[in-house]
Amino acid sequence: MSTYTGIWPVAPTPFHDDGTPDLEGMKRVLDCLIDQGADGICILANFSEQFLISDAEREVLARLSVEHIAGRVPVIITISHYATQIAVERARFAKDLGADIVMMMPPYHGALLKGTPEQSFEQFAAVGEVGIPIMVQDAPLSGVDLPVPLLVRMAREIEAVKLFKIECPRAANKIRALIAEGGDAIEAPFDGEEAITLLADLDAGATGSMTSGMIVDQIKPVITKYHSGDISGATEAYGRVAMAINHENRQCGWQSCKAAMVEGGVIKSEFCRHPIPPLHPDIRSRMIDLLRPLDPLVLRWGK
Repeated sequence: MSTYTGIWPVAPTPFHDDGTPDLEGMKRVLDCLIDQGADGICILANFSEQFLISDAEREVLARLSVEHIAGRVPVIITISHYATQIAVERARFAKDLGADIVMMMPPYHGALLKGTPEQSFEQFAAVGEVGIPIMVQDAPLSGVDLPVPLLVRMAREIEAVKLFKIECPRAANKIRALIAEGGDAIEAPFDGEEAITLLADLDAGATGSMTSGMIVDQIKPVITKYHSGDISGATEAYGRVAMAINHENRQCGWQSCKAAMVEGGVIKSEFCRHPIPPLHPDIRSRMIDLLRPLDPLVLRWGK
């Protein structure tokens, strides 16, 4: 079994109602995720609203998170940037802070600026020179195709490339092909996209999942049961949470985790910076209604 396994949620970034970062709320978010059973925590990712956070705020949030987690679980810091130099600088900063892993998408900016396969390889190789493990994020958001042969080449030729978060369409097929072609070089293929394809991805060989921070304690049993050989138990456990995961993924996005954390007293505000709109009240209400029968820790952590 890979060293990198289990459930590694993305931490949301809480804001006050005036839009300023809620640093004490950030600490509570991290504590709540650890209490839910997180095996690792990722910060400054897409579901952390990384595109709405300034560089100065990134540094504050990264330092606070690493210091507050204080080795209780591994910390992944997202460092994606179109500029290779900036991605390298972010990786150095993460390593100096004491982060365990960095996660990055291939170079892109907007809809039209996209790195070629060779440029993507070169950026990952440059970050690899920093000497901190890298999780490759294969997400549709970038619009950059990362074919399996390219990912296998990264794994074989860049020592730091150890983990792969696969959340493209038909993720299970890609995970299966990645393992088949890459063999032992593929240390940790992870499921992503809020675990909406988790069972299929586990069938394909995923060692873990990077979910949102909403119901870590409810999704974790799916992974632990599956890896212990209890496939029917894992299937049953996934059936319990599937409707909530679907609603989160298809209707809510990262706002669902914030809404749940407000309901449970973890944070005070579910504010998202403009131009992200608030959840429609009906969508939010349905999300909470789907969560209550599960009795997740997030709904009672702060009460």
